[in-house]
Parts: sequence; structure tokens; C-alpha cells
Amino acid sequence: MLSFEQKQSIIESFPELMKKEISLKRLNYHFEESLYEKTIVVEKLHPNGNGFVYVGDLLKYEKLANDKGLVNIRDFDEKSLREIIQDSIDYLSEETDTPIEETWVSRDGTILTLVHDQWNWDIYHQNNLEESFGTREAAMNYLQEEGFKLKK
Repeated sequence: MLSFEQKQSIIESFPELMKKEISLKRLNYHFEESLYEKTIVVEKLHPNGNGFVYVGDLLKYEKLANDKGLVNIRDFDEKSLREIIQDSIDYLSEETDTPIEETWVSRDGTILTLVHDQWNWDIYHQNNLEESFGTREAAMNYLQEEGFKLKK
């Protein structure tokens, strides 16, 4: 496990991040050039080595991220830490004009569309919004519980 100082050094090697001290000697690192309201890339880096990196809904991290899109970096090595920080910066600096769409079908033939458009995973029946979720996993769980399967 990297020490607090090692993590801080790695994080500060990204010139686009701005350090801000918060309570209990913790640090946040902001990406002021973010295209979105969210600007914190590294959140609550603590002297004990704990901290979080924001990854939003990046599918690469869906098994690691909590419901707020944060990944705990306590046990990350240098390579993994650099990679996740760069992925976060890229995520916050990319405009996603083309939503991801999936078609889900029930046994009786009802068709729903799962759409990822920037921050949310939305479920539509025709043009009507039925549900909205913060993660793909939550949306998929809902669809599966309701008897829908991904159309291949």
C-alpha cells in the first residue's frame, strides 16, 4: 500500500488537479476544467492512506465504485492510481453527445430501452421515461427483476 505522501505525490503529478484542504487533514483534488458540475477527482485523501477517486459510471470500474461513483484507493499501487486518476479526468472532460442504448424485452414482447446519457441510466417505454438510475447495475437489476432480458 502506498503511503499518504506517495499518493499525494502521484496525484500532484497531474498538473490539471488543484489541491484543496478539508477537515481532519484530508485533501480533495479538483479538476477545474470539468465539463460538468462535478469537479472533485480525488476525494477525502486521508493521512492514513484512505481516499476515493470519482469514476462516475465508467463501466471499467462498475464493480469497484459505490453508488456515488467513487472508488476507494486505499490499496492501490502507483500504476493503478495513475490510471484511475487519468480515467476520471478523461471522463470529466469528455462530452458524451451519443448516448448508449440497449433494448430489453419481456416474455410478453414489451420493449424497454435503457439509455445512458451522461450521468443517468434511464429506462424508456416508447418515448416515456419510466425509471432513472445512477448506475447501470441498478438499472439492469430493476429490468431483470421485472422479467426483462437484453435483446441480442
